[in-house]
Amino acid sequence: RIHECHGSIHQLQCSRPCSDDLWDAAGFEPRVDESRCLLLNAAPTCPRCGALARPNVLMFGDGAWVERRASEQAARLEAWLDSVQHPVVIEIGAGTAIPSVRYFSEQVARRYGAGLVRINPRDGEVPGPQHVSLPFGALAGLGGIRDEKAEA
Repeated sequence: RIHECHGSIHQLQCSRPCSDDLWDAAGFEPRVDESRCLLLNAAPTCPRCGALARPNVLMFGDGAWVERRASEQAARLEAWLDSVQHPVVIEIGAGTAIPSVRYFSEQVARRYGAGLVRINPRDGEVPGPQHVSLPFGALAGLGGIRDEKAEA
């Protein structure tokens, strides 16, 4: 029910990567000396080859990101979008500096005739008058939608 288009810090992968295996990061609890920016306990390693593990998160210029999980999520999302009528995209906090989420929201709005509700206190512009901009933080924006629905 979720598409983590840039991956998740809750999943680990091999830093090489030696395979496209992913595993849960729940077992790793970092202890950090914040003043020296130093990890105090052992970093996680790949159970297959022993190399350092890393979060399964897409970074800039990242040719080593294992995208299998995100691709599977994207395929499920696409199938769901093809099966529903009148979807609504509620986009929360997607800025303009890295616009991939905004592009996705606008693409879904165009392709599926979806409504777009963009919740963003600074970058709230929407691509047309049929969409809604809520210039708030996430909690206030979602709370406003909930309160408006309760009054209807």
